[in-house]
Amino acid sequence: MTLHAVRHIMIYTTRTTATMPKPANKLDRLREAGILNVQPSRVQADWFHPGGFFDANDLVQVKYEMLRHARQDGVTKAEAASLFGLSRPTFYQAEAAFERDGVAGLLPQPRGPKSAHKLTAEVMDVIESHHTGSGPMHAREMAKLVHTQLGVKVHPRSIERAIARKKKR
Repeated sequence: MTLHAVRHIMIYTTRTTATMPKPANKLDRLREAGILNVQPSRVQADWFHPGGFFDANDLVQVKYEMLRHARQDGVTKAEAASLFGLSRPTFYQAEAAFERDGVAGLLPQPRGPKSAHKLTAEVMDVIESHHTGSGPMHAREMAKLVHTQLGVKVHPRSIERAIARKKKR
C-alpha cells in the first residue's frame, strides 16, 4: 500500500468516527414521540412481561392490546382497562380514536386549539379597518377595541400573528 493510500484511509476513518452521533435508546425515542407509558408497572397482562415481544413502556402498544383483548377475548371494557393499567375513560377515548383513525388514532394528538379560532372574519374586519401600513395601532389597543366592539377577548399576540400572516400573502 502506498503512503498516499494510507493517508486517505486515515483521513476517512477519523472523519467518519468523529461525526457519528450516539443512537438514542428506545425509552428516549418513546418519550420524545410522546408515547412513553409513565406507569408501565401497572400493566398486568401476562404477555407484557419483561423480555417478551410486547413492551409495557410503549403506550400505543398497550392501548392497542387493551382494545384487542376486550374485543377478541370477550372481557369487559373495565376489566381490560384495569388489566392494562389504564382508566375506563382512557379506554373509551382509545376505542373512539381507533374506530375513527385505526392504529394512527392511538398516537398522541397535539393539544389546544388547532387554529386562530377567535379570529373570525368579523374580528379580522375590525382589525384590518384599524390597521394601516404607515402607522399601525398596537396589538394591545386592537385587542381592547375588538373586546369593546364585539365582546370577544383576543390575545394581542394572536393579533400580531394574524397581521404577519396577512403581510406574507
